[in-house]
Amino acid sequence: MKFLRRNEFYVALTIVILGCLIQGTSGQFFTANNAADLARSIIVPGMLGLGTMMILISGNIDISFPAISMLSMYGVIKWFVAIQYDGPIVLGFVLCAFIGAVLGTLNGILAAWLKLPTLIITLGTGSIYLGFMQGVLKSSVISVLPAPVAALSKSFLFTVYNAKLDISSSLPVIFLFLPVTVIIMFFLMRYTMLGRGIYALGGDPVSCERAGFNVAKTRIFVFTFMGMISGVVGMVRIILTGMVQPTTLIGYEMSSIAAVVLGGVSLSGGKGTITGSLLGVTLLTMISNSLILMGIPSYWSKFVTGFLIVAGIGITSFRALRAKRRVNTLVLET
Repeated sequence: MKFLRRNEFYVALTIVILGCLIQGTSGQFFTANNAADLARSIIVPGMLGLGTMMILISGNIDISFPAISMLSMYGVIKWFVAIQYDGPIVLGFVLCAFIGAVLGTLNGILAAWLKLPTLIITLGTGSIYLGFMQGVLKSSVISVLPAPVAALSKSFLFTVYNAKLDISSSLPVIFLFLPVTVIIMFFLMRYTMLGRGIYALGGDPVSCERAGFNVAKTRIFVFTFMGMISGVVGMVRIILTGMVQPTTLIGYEMSSIAAVVLGGVSLSGGKGTITGSLLGVTLLTMISNSLILMGIPSYWSKFVTGFLIVAGIGITSFRALRAKRRVNTLVLET
């Protein structure tokens, strides 16, 4: 059966098994408030994971996006506080998206111009962005947010109450940004020539160029788009936490890459799906959020996460090797 060959099936199966184990241990996994908490926790890693998926499919890698996100959100909120901004919140999202897009474009231009490994390029630019935020902008925690930002941070789609634990959980309005991002990514990667070019670029840049795609422009686009998503995520993170913490997203580059690779995205490029990426994000979020419900200390989540990543990469590599051997066998037979 074809679905048994897909990475998504095994990740989904792992999610179901883990959910049942947590439910059997705590009795609290399949509850409305845990579902709301899980959905809230997926917003930021889900959006970043989709951007990371596009980067990896194109055959590149970006570890500067947390720095882009933090610089964008801090710069905008600091300016809002300075001028006591009280206008529409949409301006904050637009400014963060613009700053993120500009910084991402810089990554893309350097990648297209220098033709160096993008891991090295984004390692350098990420350090520059963080240094600018900490040195030039003198970053510090901002606990009192501008009025429109504070108002949105208190807006919720719904609130559920767990009488057994006497706790309430709310799903913020900002959650809607995740399905919107999914729709945009799905349309872009599935129904546009640009999406096909991104897959082709990751598969083989030479063949991509021969097929008529502009390799440099495609590479610049994926970094620009990643920067734009990162900028928006910065504002989303502020609204979720109710404060500006300049270092809040440090480490997300590794967890985002791990999640999408676990979901079947190839590190060598040219392969990956939105479904698999979201399943990978969901699994890692469940591990980090729900192990405490099983009475397992939180530091074990890193061990479990690492094990699942190695297992996921191992399964993907084994299946790719087996497929290659099958092709070689058919060639020899003919």
